[in-house]
Amino acid sequence: MRLLLVEDHVPLADELLAGLTRQGYAVDWLADGRDAVYQGASEPYDLIILDLGLPGKPGLEVLQEWRTGGIATPVLILTARGSWAERIEGLKVGADDYLTKPFHPEELQLRIQALLRRARGLANQPQLHAAGLQLDESRQCVSRNGDEVDLTAAEFRLLRYFMLHAGQILSKSHLAEHLYDGETERDSNVIEVHVNHLRRKLGREVIETRRGQGYRFSGDAA
Repeated sequence: MRLLLVEDHVPLADELLAGLTRQGYAVDWLADGRDAVYQGASEPYDLIILDLGLPGKPGLEVLQEWRTGGIATPVLILTARGSWAERIEGLKVGADDYLTKPFHPEELQLRIQALLRRARGLANQPQLHAAGLQLDESRQCVSRNGDEVDLTAAEFRLLRYFMLHAGQILSKSHLAEHLYDGETERDSNVIEVHVNHLRRKLGREVIETRRGQGYRFSGDAA
Protein backbone atom coordinates (compact mmCIF):
# COMPACT_ATOMS: atom_id res chain seq x y z
CA MET A 1 0.00 0.00 0.00
CA ARG A 2 1.38 3.40 -0.99
CA LEU A 3 0.85 6.37 1.33
CA LEU A 4 1.53 10.10 1.06
CA LEU A 5 2.65 11.82 4.27
CA VAL A 6 2.34 15.62 4.29
CA GLU A 7 3.99 16.92 7.47
CA ASP A 8 6.39 19.87 7.86
CA HIS A 9 7.69 19.01 11.33
CA VAL A 10 10.81 17.06 10.35
CA PRO A 11 11.39 15.08 13.59
CA LEU A 12 7.77 13.86 13.57
CA ALA A 13 7.92 13.11 9.84
CA ASP A 14 11.10 11.06 10.31
CA GLU A 15 9.45 9.10 13.12
CA LEU A 16 6.31 8.45 11.10
CA LEU A 17 8.28 7.45 7.99
CA ALA A 18 10.29 4.91 9.96
CA GLY A 19 7.24 3.45 11.66
CA LEU A 20 5.10 3.23 8.52
CA THR A 21 7.94 1.64 6.57
CA ARG A 22 8.31 -1.01 9.30
CA GLN A 23 4.59 -1.71 8.95
CA GLY A 24 5.08 -2.53 5.27
CA TYR A 25 3.88 0.70 3.64
CA ALA A 26 5.58 2.54 0.80
CA VAL A 27 5.62 6.20 1.85
CA ASP A 28 6.31 9.45 0.02
CA TRP A 29 6.91 12.51 2.19
CA LEU A 30 6.22 16.18 1.46
CA ALA A 31 6.47 19.22 3.73
CA ASP A 32 4.81 21.94 1.62
CA GLY A 33 1.09 22.30 0.90
CA ARG A 34 1.64 23.53 -2.66
CA ASP A 35 3.61 20.39 -3.55
CA ALA A 36 0.97 18.25 -1.87
CA VAL A 37 -1.84 19.60 -4.07
CA TYR A 38 -0.06 18.40 -7.21
CA GLN A 39 1.36 15.16 -5.80
CA GLY A 40 -1.91 13.98 -4.27
CA ALA A 41 -3.72 14.54 -7.55
CA SER A 42 -1.12 12.96 -9.83
CA GLU A 43 0.00 9.79 -8.01
CA PRO A 44 -2.12 6.69 -7.18
CA TYR A 45 -2.01 6.76 -3.38
CA ASP A 46 -4.05 4.39 -1.26
CA LEU A 47 -4.20 6.83 1.65
CA ILE A 48 -2.94 10.32 2.56
CA ILE A 49 -1.87 11.54 6.00
CA LEU A 50 -2.25 15.32 6.02
CA ASP A 51 -1.10 17.83 8.62
CA LEU A 52 -3.16 21.04 8.66
CA GLY A 53 -0.46 23.53 9.66
CA LEU A 54 1.60 23.50 6.45
CA PRO A 55 3.77 26.15 4.78
CA GLY A 56 2.89 27.23 1.25
CA LYS A 57 -0.78 26.28 1.48
CA PRO A 58 -2.77 25.29 4.60
CA GLY A 59 -3.83 21.66 4.86
CA LEU A 60 -7.54 22.51 4.74
CA GLU A 61 -7.07 24.28 1.40
CA VAL A 62 -5.04 21.35 0.09
CA LEU A 63 -7.80 18.92 1.04
CA GLN A 64 -10.48 21.14 -0.45
CA GLU A 65 -8.62 21.33 -3.76
CA TRP A 66 -8.27 17.55 -3.85
CA ARG A 67 -11.96 16.98 -3.22
CA THR A 68 -13.02 19.69 -5.67
CA GLY A 69 -10.82 18.00 -8.26
CA GLY A 70 -12.52 14.65 -7.70
CA ILE A 71 -9.69 13.01 -5.73
CA ALA A 72 -11.40 10.42 -3.51
CA THR A 73 -8.28 9.00 -1.82
CA PRO A 74 -8.91 8.48 1.94
CA VAL A 75 -7.39 11.32 3.96
CA LEU A 76 -6.43 11.18 7.63
CA ILE A 77 -5.77 14.65 9.00
CA LEU A 78 -3.39 15.43 11.86
CA THR A 79 -4.43 18.28 14.16
CA ALA A 80 -3.09 20.01 17.26
CA ARG A 81 -4.76 19.29 20.59
CA GLY A 82 -7.76 21.52 21.20
CA SER A 83 -8.23 22.61 17.56
CA TRP A 84 -11.78 21.25 17.41
CA ALA A 85 -12.85 23.90 14.88
CA GLU A 86 -10.21 22.70 12.41
CA ARG A 87 -11.27 19.09 12.89
CA ILE A 88 -14.89 19.95 12.16
CA GLU A 89 -13.94 22.01 9.11
CA GLY A 90 -11.70 19.19 7.90
CA LEU A 91 -14.51 16.68 8.10
CA LYS A 92 -16.81 19.10 6.29
CA VAL A 93 -14.46 19.47 3.33
CA GLY A 94 -13.88 15.74 2.96
CA ALA A 95 -11.50 14.28 5.55
CA ASP A 96 -12.19 10.64 6.36
CA ASP A 97 -10.74 10.68 9.87
CA TYR A 98 -8.52 12.77 12.13
CA LEU A 99 -5.90 12.18 14.77
CA THR A 100 -4.93 14.66 17.47
CA LYS A 101 -1.26 15.33 18.26
CA PRO A 102 0.45 13.92 20.23
CA PHE A 103 -0.73 10.40 19.42
CA HIS A 104 0.46 6.85 19.99
CA PRO A 105 1.98 5.17 16.90
CA GLU A 106 -0.28 2.14 17.34
CA GLU A 107 -3.38 4.34 17.14
CA LEU A 108 -2.18 5.74 13.83
CA GLN A 109 -1.51 2.21 12.58
CA LEU A 110 -5.01 1.02 13.51
CA ARG A 111 -6.70 4.05 12.00
CA ILE A 112 -4.80 3.55 8.73
CA GLN A 113 -5.83 -0.11 8.62
CA ALA A 114 -9.47 0.82 9.28
CA LEU A 115 -9.53 3.48 6.57
CA LEU A 116 -7.92 1.21 3.98
CA ARG A 117 -10.44 -1.54 4.69
CA ARG A 118 -13.36 0.89 4.72
CA ALA A 119 -12.26 2.17 1.31
CA ARG A 120 -12.56 -1.41 0.01
CA GLY A 121 -15.99 -1.91 1.62
CA LEU A 122 -14.60 -4.37 4.16
CA ALA A 123 -15.62 -4.80 7.78
CA ASN A 124 -13.19 -3.47 10.36
CA GLN A 125 -11.98 -6.80 11.74
CA PRO A 126 -8.79 -7.43 13.76
CA GLN A 127 -7.49 -9.58 10.91
CA LEU A 128 -8.01 -9.63 7.17
CA HIS A 129 -9.55 -12.84 5.78
CA ALA A 130 -9.58 -14.03 2.15
CA ALA A 131 -9.19 -17.33 0.29
CA GLY A 132 -8.92 -19.28 3.54
CA LEU A 133 -6.07 -17.10 4.80
CA GLN A 134 -5.83 -14.89 7.89
CA LEU A 135 -3.50 -11.91 7.66
CA ASP A 136 -2.30 -10.41 10.92
CA GLU A 137 -1.08 -6.91 10.01
CA SER A 138 0.30 -6.10 13.45
CA ARG A 139 2.61 -9.15 13.34
CA GLN A 140 3.00 -9.13 9.54
CA CYS A 141 2.26 -12.81 9.19
CA VAL A 142 -0.36 -15.05 7.57
CA SER A 143 -1.91 -18.33 8.68
CA ARG A 144 -3.80 -21.02 6.80
CA ASN A 145 -5.89 -23.61 8.64
CA GLY A 146 -4.23 -22.51 11.86
CA ASP A 147 -0.69 -22.97 10.54
CA GLU A 148 1.47 -19.86 10.34
CA VAL A 149 3.36 -19.26 7.09
CA ASP A 150 6.62 -17.31 7.10
CA LEU A 151 6.68 -14.36 4.69
CA THR A 152 9.38 -11.89 3.74
CA ALA A 153 8.56 -8.19 4.06
CA ALA A 154 8.03 -7.90 0.30
CA GLU A 155 5.77 -10.96 0.22
CA PHE A 156 3.71 -9.55 3.10
CA ARG A 157 3.20 -6.23 1.30
CA LEU A 158 2.11 -7.97 -1.89
CA LEU A 159 -0.21 -10.40 -0.11
CA ARG A 160 -1.86 -7.61 1.89
CA TYR A 161 -2.59 -5.71 -1.31
CA PHE A 162 -3.99 -8.82 -2.98
CA MET A 163 -6.23 -9.59 0.01
CA LEU A 164 -7.58 -6.04 0.12
CA HIS A 165 -8.40 -6.33 -3.59
CA ALA A 166 -9.53 -9.96 -3.72
CA GLY A 167 -11.34 -10.89 -6.92
CA GLN A 168 -9.95 -7.97 -8.92
CA ILE A 169 -7.57 -8.26 -11.87
CA LEU A 170 -4.40 -6.33 -11.05
CA SER A 171 -1.70 -5.65 -13.63
CA LYS A 172 2.01 -5.80 -12.78
CA SER A 173 2.34 -2.06 -13.38
CA HIS A 174 -0.60 -1.33 -11.07
CA LEU A 175 0.91 -3.46 -8.32
CA ALA A 176 4.31 -1.78 -8.74
CA GLU A 177 2.72 1.68 -8.47
CA HIS A 178 1.03 0.78 -5.18
CA LEU A 179 3.83 -1.23 -3.56
CA TYR A 180 6.79 1.09 -4.12
CA ASP A 181 7.36 4.73 -3.17
CA GLY A 182 8.30 7.38 -5.69
CA GLU A 183 12.03 6.99 -5.05
CA THR A 184 12.17 3.24 -5.68
CA GLU A 185 12.80 1.79 -9.11
CA ARG A 186 9.75 -0.21 -10.11
CA ASP A 187 10.51 -3.52 -11.76
CA SER A 188 7.45 -5.56 -12.74
CA ASN A 189 9.65 -8.68 -13.00
CA VAL A 190 10.21 -8.46 -9.24
CA ILE A 191 6.42 -8.63 -8.77
CA GLU A 192 6.39 -11.90 -10.75
CA VAL A 193 9.12 -13.34 -8.53
CA HIS A 194 7.19 -12.50 -5.35
CA VAL A 195 3.97 -13.93 -6.82
CA ASN A 196 5.75 -17.21 -7.50
CA HIS A 197 7.09 -17.27 -3.94
CA LEU A 198 3.59 -16.72 -2.55
CA ARG A 199 2.24 -19.53 -4.73
CA ARG A 200 4.86 -21.94 -3.42
CA LYS A 201 4.01 -21.04 0.17
CA LEU A 202 0.21 -20.71 -0.09
CA GLY A 203 -0.78 -22.83 -3.09
CA ARG A 204 -0.86 -22.03 -6.79
CA GLU A 205 -4.65 -21.73 -6.79
CA VAL A 206 -4.56 -18.67 -4.54
CA ILE A 207 -3.21 -16.32 -7.25
CA GLU A 208 -4.50 -16.74 -10.78
CA THR A 209 -2.64 -15.42 -13.84
CA ARG A 210 -4.77 -13.66 -16.46
CA ARG A 211 -2.73 -13.64 -19.64
CA GLY A 212 -2.17 -10.13 -20.94
CA GLN A 213 -3.99 -8.63 -17.94
CA GLY A 214 -2.22 -9.49 -14.71
CA TYR A 215 -3.14 -11.41 -11.58
CA ARG A 216 -6.33 -12.17 -9.71
CA PHE A 217 -6.37 -13.17 -6.03
CA SER A 218 -9.08 -15.79 -5.43
CA GLY A 219 -11.79 -15.55 -2.80
CA ASP A 220 -13.59 -12.62 -1.20
CA ALA A 221 -12.03 -10.49 1.51
CA ALA A 222 -13.78 -9.96 4.83
